[in-house]
Amino acid sequence: MTTDAEQHRTPDERFAHGLEILRAIDGEAGQRVIDSLQDISPDMAHHIVAWGFGEIYSRPGLPPRDRQLVTLGMLTALGGCESQLEVHVNASLNVGLTPQEIVEALLHSAGYCGFPKALNATFVAKKVFAERGLLPIGKQPTDGESATSA
Repeated sequence: MTTDAEQHRTPDERFAHGLEILRAIDGEAGQRVIDSLQDISPDMAHHIVAWGFGEIYSRPGLPPRDRQLVTLGMLTALGGCESQLEVHVNASLNVGLTPQEIVEALLHSAGYCGFPKALNATFVAKKVFAERGLLPIGKQPTDGESATSA
């Protein structure tokens, strides 16, 4: 539910609030996306920041880590969104998801999206993890193993 103050923000205030949220979640990767739009579609950059982050990501209904899990699933399902997946795998790490949780979410998506899309998303995650020095990922328990015996 939005407050009266939130409903009456000026476009500049919505943008400033969105930029704060973008920086907290996406960090440099999000800023690079916004910067890359300045010479072709500054209006799209503005709307991503003001609406996407200032209005949607800042809603209290889901914590940032849950929003990122949903985003990873949707981008995987859509397919062809590898650039955006790269930003959001980074964002997922920034908001507290572990590499193991991200890999598990992408593995889970295979049942709903198919292996090709899940594989593409997993290779994007691998690239991000490599850049952040997070490889190799620890062994995940298999059927019949408990998490403590792995």
